[in-house]
Amino acid sequence: MLAPPCNQTSDNSFILLGIPGLDWVHPWLAAPLSFMYAVALVGNTLILTVIWRDSTLHEPMYYFLCVLAAVDIIMATSVTPKMLSIFWSGDGGITFSACFAQMYVVHAATAAETGLLLAMAFDRYVAICKPLHYQTILTPKMMLGIGMAIMMRAILFMTPLSWMVIQLPFCDSHLVPHSYCEHMAVAKLACADYMPSSLYSLIGSSIIVGSDVSFIATSYSLILQAVFRLSSRNARLKALSTCGSHVGVMVLYYLPGMISHYVEWFGQDVVPLHTQVLLADFYLVIPPTLNPIIYGLRTKEIMARVLGVLGTGGALFQGSKCRNHV
Repeated sequence: MLAPPCNQTSDNSFILLGIPGLDWVHPWLAAPLSFMYAVALVGNTLILTVIWRDSTLHEPMYYFLCVLAAVDIIMATSVTPKMLSIFWSGDGGITFSACFAQMYVVHAATAAETGLLLAMAFDRYVAICKPLHYQTILTPKMMLGIGMAIMMRAILFMTPLSWMVIQLPFCDSHLVPHSYCEHMAVAKLACADYMPSSLYSLIGSSIIVGSDVSFIATSYSLILQAVFRLSSRNARLKALSTCGSHVGVMVLYYLPGMISHYVEWFGQDVVPLHTQVLLADFYLVIPPTLNPIIYGLRTKEIMARVLGVLGTGGALFQGSKCRNHV
């Protein structure tokens, strides 16, 4: 399914250019990108491990956080290793099949992530605004339905888009002016009309992100109203700090992605190409790095379990050293 028609070209690979016009910056970006990828892998893996092992964390909020951690690992891993290959060694070669597979995974993961952020905002709304009905609203059946709806929406959105791009003939330039196989960057290389897939992407992503952001904004506005009614000043400050950090992560996720998406349509002559690519890279790399810190490690229950896991590992290590000295 992912292989393009064999008679369209004799060359079955693309060349990813990284950040066009900023080739000299590639080595400088590789080190922080490697660090962020390591933080994303370690942080999200810790959250998955802690929630999986501790039955007291088997609650709706932590289930959603667990799925978000898994999606973050998939999203970061689908693009970062290839980015590092480009930035470190200049190796941007990628086969058609690998490129279309990366495109599908990246865009499906972003669609799933925005759905999960909405689900977590809804969970916080119920927990803060309707605490007495929390268990009756977020039942296991309800959670399963929400999770299935999020994943099915991502799959149903991406499958037609991928099919439309795969059918395009690529018979001219195979140089992709991007760090990964972003849909528009690849579709524009086709020697045929790519507008149907571009319109589908624009309309579909606008509907998904627009509806999710609207519901998230509504949830947090209701949460803030409930927070300001609290009598305890410390409780208000704590809730505001938590909500503020959540909103900050969402802004870093939605804003660069939507700006880069709409600039491709309406502002190509205004915003330099390297800025568009950097924005698209940021919204795939920064959220998987920050999500485990903001949503996970800043949560008291998870932080205590993570420290317990690390402490147990340290105690085992010290015990092993003591036994070795006996």
